[in-house]
Amino acid sequence: MINSASRVTAVGRAALLAFLCFASIYAVDASARTLEEEQQCLALSIYWEARGESRVGMFAVGWVVLNRIYDGQFPSTPCDVVREGGERPPCQFSWWCDGRSDQPRERDSWIRALLVAADLLTNPPPDPTGGALFYHSTDIRAPWARPRARTARIGAHVFYR
Repeated sequence: MINSASRVTAVGRAALLAFLCFASIYAVDASARTLEEEQQCLALSIYWEARGESRVGMFAVGWVVLNRIYDGQFPSTPCDVVREGGERPPCQFSWWCDGRSDQPRERDSWIRALLVAADLLTNPPPDPTGGALFYHSTDIRAPWARPRARTARIGAHVFYR
């Protein structure tokens, strides 16, 4: 169930999109990226974290990246959010710092992830996570989750604020 208070309004979505476009095209950091590069970073995160999920599950994982950008306590672009902490643990997303290749191997899942990322960056659907900033797979116990408020369980992921 989606908490109506957590839904991003049309104005909020437009503001977020404008912010993402501004941040990605006129990046504050020295490495100005294009919207296409930001889509690639978001899609990689969706692919590696949720490629076996439904479309809603993929959107949910992508929304965590967007919620972090929108929150202001995290970096201001998808690439910077995904890469926060560097390529060695501890990092924010295990696929980024696991020492393995980040090149997608499953073509169909990669295309789905790219399409979901494009939708999230241009016309995002309502956030099914209730504003989550964190998540973990249901098959692990995350000690960091205890002090956080659980907002949703979607597919094989549990989401927290």
